[in-house]
Amino acid sequence: MSKRRSWAFACTVVLILMGSGAYAQGKYVFSAKQAVDYAVGHVTELKNLKIDRQIQDAMNKELTGQAYPQVNGSLSAQHYFSTPVTLLPDFITPQVYGVLQKEGVKDGGGNPINVPPGPPNSFPVSFGVPWQASAGFTFQQLLFQPDVFVGLQARGKALELSDWNIKSMEDSVRSNVYRAYYSVLIAEKRMQFLDSSLLRLEKLRSDQGELFKNGFAEKLDIDKTQVSLNNLQTTRVQLANLVYLGYASLKYSTGLNQKDTLVLSDTLSLELVKKDILEASTFKYDDRNEVRQLKTVTELLDMQLRRQKLGYFPTVAAFWNYSDNALRQKFNFFDFSKPWYKTSFVGLNVNVPIFDGGQRHFRIKQARLDLEKSANNLHNLERAIDFQREASVAVFKNSLSSLDVQVRNYSLAQRVYNTTKKKYEQGLGSSFEVLQADSEFQQAQSNYFQALYDAINAKIGYYRSLGKL
Repeated sequence: MSKRRSWAFACTVVLILMGSGAYAQGKYVFSAKQAVDYAVGHVTELKNLKIDRQIQDAMNKELTGQAYPQVNGSLSAQHYFSTPVTLLPDFITPQVYGVLQKEGVKDGGGNPINVPPGPPNSFPVSFGVPWQASAGFTFQQLLFQPDVFVGLQARGKALELSDWNIKSMEDSVRSNVYRAYYSVLIAEKRMQFLDSSLLRLEKLRSDQGELFKNGFAEKLDIDKTQVSLNNLQTTRVQLANLVYLGYASLKYSTGLNQKDTLVLSDTLSLELVKKDILEASTFKYDDRNEVRQLKTVTELLDMQLRRQKLGYFPTVAAFWNYSDNALRQKFNFFDFSKPWYKTSFVGLNVNVPIFDGGQRHFRIKQARLDLEKSANNLHNLERAIDFQREASVAVFKNSLSSLDVQVRNYSLAQRVYNTTKKKYEQGLGSSFEVLQADSEFQQAQSNYFQALYDAINAKIGYYRSLGKL
């Protein structure tokens, strides 16, 4: 190997090692409860809702700041290339003529001197200086503003709404994770039974091969068994793909990376489905986070209506202004021996709404209608929950009944298969009967697992309808 190839090979190895370090896989062993707890802390939707709560908290503090004193400083400097000019009425000429008349002064013709007729003339006067500067600050305290003070009252409710949004999303996450978790458990359990079926058929085919060699079986019997074996192997491949997709779905539901390794620690049993059955009669609407969420929305809309009604009240604010001003003929603001002239005043600003073209009236109307809609939505949600509870109880009962039937069918099919196989081994039955019994046994297994999956899903739906998931 040349030096160039050796160098390229070394670089490739380094890059591969760096890449493997950058995408290091994690290994997680989860029970269903642990998977749910992990998902609550890592699912993107919940992360964003928690960030939304932090945003709401920051908005609350921003609103609180409006009720605190506001202090603003200002600093300005300006130079006039042409100072502003003001026109003043001619007050000098009348005074001069008045003195002349009082002293009896006459003109060259011996006539008394009178003020010229017509309106007085004006003359331009400039009072400004070319260089001016000002530095000061203004202190303002809001005394009363309806929307601010109602907003201050609504701060707690706004955070409460964010909390209920999070809890409602947590219910959805729990439901998704539980369903994904148990679907994988069921698929893996079904794989184990399928592997057992494969071993049975392979043993049957091997026995038939020995019997065929000794002339006690036909080639047709072996072919029939091989067909069943091929079909079962195809089913296993399909089920393996479903297990793989189930793990991928569970990783996504919990917020894991697809490259992570996930191991499920719970075991599947009938007791898991039937234990801890809740009593539906103890249900209260407030057990459902969606109800609490909508009630909080209604309370916020009621505050919005109050805010709009208070809009007819005046806004009152007190203020104090202080400034130092410099007036210069040239730029010498940093010569502190020159005088600065102070200005300070206090005031009260009252803004009274008088007429806004009916805008406030229709904003109040909109707020009242929004509140009415929210009350209707709450009533409709309670009706929907009543229906959901009734349906979930019925589905859960039916699924448990179906599961009991499938458990009995499974045991019966297993017993039939074992009896048929013993008869075949004793020469009292045919291989066709064994294949048929095995096929029925597999169907009973499939029905059992489907009933188990339906029962678990029904239990999850039942718990969620009661707000106890």
